[in-house]
Amino acid sequence: MPFTANRAFKAAPRMFVGAKDMHYLTEDGRQVLDGTSGLWCVNAGHCRPKIVAAIQKQAAAMDYSPAFQMGHPSAFRVAERLANMAPGDIDHVFYTNSGSEAVDTALKIALAYHRARGEGHRNVFVGRERGYHGAGFGGISVGGIPANRKAFGSLLPRVDHLQQTCNLREAAFSRGQPAWGAHLADELETRIIPLHDASNIAAVIVEPLAGSAGVLVPPKGYLERLRKICDTYGLLLIFDEVITGFGRTGPCFAADAVGVVPDMITIAKGITNGTVPMGAVLVRRGIYDAVVNSAPPGMVELFHGYTYSGHPLATAAAEASLDTFEEEELFKRSQELAPYFEQAIHSLREMPHVIDIRNMGLVAGIELESKPGKPSERAFRTFLKCYDKGVLIRTTGDIIALSPPLIISKAQIDELVGALGDALRELGRD
Repeated sequence: MPFTANRAFKAAPRMFVGAKDMHYLTEDGRQVLDGTSGLWCVNAGHCRPKIVAAIQKQAAAMDYSPAFQMGHPSAFRVAERLANMAPGDIDHVFYTNSGSEAVDTALKIALAYHRARGEGHRNVFVGRERGYHGAGFGGISVGGIPANRKAFGSLLPRVDHLQQTCNLREAAFSRGQPAWGAHLADELETRIIPLHDASNIAAVIVEPLAGSAGVLVPPKGYLERLRKICDTYGLLLIFDEVITGFGRTGPCFAADAVGVVPDMITIAKGITNGTVPMGAVLVRRGIYDAVVNSAPPGMVELFHGYTYSGHPLATAAAEASLDTFEEEELFKRSQELAPYFEQAIHSLREMPHVIDIRNMGLVAGIELESKPGKPSERAFRTFLKCYDKGVLIRTTGDIIALSPPLIISKAQIDELVGALGDALRELGRD
């Protein structure tokens, strides 16, 4: 089982057998309120009829179509819609099957782009401490979570990392984007570029909001500074929006929320509402043109791809998901609910062991003081208590993460936060 304490789980399994809208159904017949959108992905809620019907219809009409040298209409329709939704001149799409594959693909596109322009020596990547970019070798190389890296030996050889942006002394309990921290982006110009030389650096990759590391919200002005520095030195800027894409921070993309246009955006999760595995890299026109025009006519321009790129069931699910987001105005709903969600989350400030609360849009992180000698125990015990109370949360280390489906009601926000508050109070008596 992935990212799971296997022995502990098998000693006391937690099994879901059904789901609908805001709830899971356990094998013993209990409803569990989904406070995490599954795994950051079920943005429109579970088993939505339009999405289910689209997958069923496509499976009956054409189960599979090869992606090499062949195409099918749905893949192009979804690509066109994504291009129309993306910020700036991002208007080309390369399909993958997951966020991990999307990240590795974006890194390869960055190398191909610089090589096509006669700058093949640009092969250094810059990630960020506490960043999560999937579980592929490229992703864990540019990622900055030590536990994901330490067991796997040599990774990509030329990678550096910006310092992480969360500071409990300067910015604890900020509501939305912290006012402190924009200057942390200057490390790219003052340390990393002088160390490697800008002529050797291919790209900088960051999550606009770091989700899996514990909801690390970007300081005001931080991403804007990264964009400016990358422009100055000819570096590509990649936003990993696998978690933040499709309404999590309000607009479709966090890039829109902060007003920064990157050169590439990696997506997955919410694009199919979690129903069929699918990811993609959204690419600026100039990058596409440089790579494609560098190859002789009739030749493959980018030697990269997957058997299931743009799979018919996945694109059918994506079309229906995008329809659902649009018809129900779920991105607008996310923005309208965000202030209520923020107020509810910050009501937990005085709960036992809480040392920080972070939020942006419909995502929040509640950080607990670690128990001496037993890191992550308090958060995981809170997870178990919440599950017993009929609420699903997520933990990473001693940080609790909440990212409910965008269809959540105010009453369900109260239920989610109330159960979490009760669990933290009980924890405080231990």
